[in-house]
Amino acid sequence: MKSPAFVKPVSWLYALFLVLSLSACNSCQAQKQPKEAGAYTTKTPHRDGIGKVYMGREIAGVMSASGGAWLERDSRQEEENVALAIEHMELLPNSVVADIGAGTGYYTFRIAPKVPEGKVYAVDVQDAFISALNKRKEQLALSNVEVVKGGNQRINLPDNTLDLAIMVDVYHELEYPQEMLQAIHKALKPGGKLLLLEYRAEDPSIPIKELHKMSTSQINKELTVNGYRLYKQNGFLPIQHFLMYQKVAD
Repeated sequence: MKSPAFVKPVSWLYALFLVLSLSACNSCQAQKQPKEAGAYTTKTPHRDGIGKVYMGREIAGVMSASGGAWLERDSRQEEENVALAIEHMELLPNSVVADIGAGTGYYTFRIAPKVPEGKVYAVDVQDAFISALNKRKEQLALSNVEVVKGGNQRINLPDNTLDLAIMVDVYHELEYPQEMLQAIHKALKPGGKLLLLEYRAEDPSIPIKELHKMSTSQINKELTVNGYRLYKQNGFLPIQHFLMYQKVAD
């Protein structure tokens, strides 16, 4: 029979070994846990980019609020057929929609009358746009529009709130696309949808800067790895992709 003096040190060493092993495993898991780790690389910036690369695509520079007049240009309806895009959004009277990167609210204030029993969140990060959105909301007396100050990694909306989120010529400028896609995913209801309108990179005749256009293949690549499946794709718009994705359950 082994003496207690021998058994006790062995038990203590074994316990210490288990603690150290578990600590090492937890450390490894902590290092692997963040999905965003290593998602981005850097390069010498293109003249229209920020030098940050996501899944092989350099992220474009953000259009400042000084470009707001371009968003409200008289020719926009004819150039982009905004009314047709809204018609294909599958809106219901009680739909809850988020216009992310709303800018001047060109889409926000055209969608709001389509959802009289619902709501439109106009989300933007630039203070000048936030002020303009609030002013326009007051002028139009729309009670179903709520202006929200977002962030570069969050949209500041509750989980499981949205039937539809839209980004109109915005996604290619997101500084943290992966984090934003995940934030939108959380805010969408089960089966909720995300619509991206982006100028077609496949068409060199479209007079938009290179980094401010996107290809269908690139968009699909980025969306599918972040919890979305392609729900509807149409080529009916003159110069933009209409790509609607559905939230995949966690």
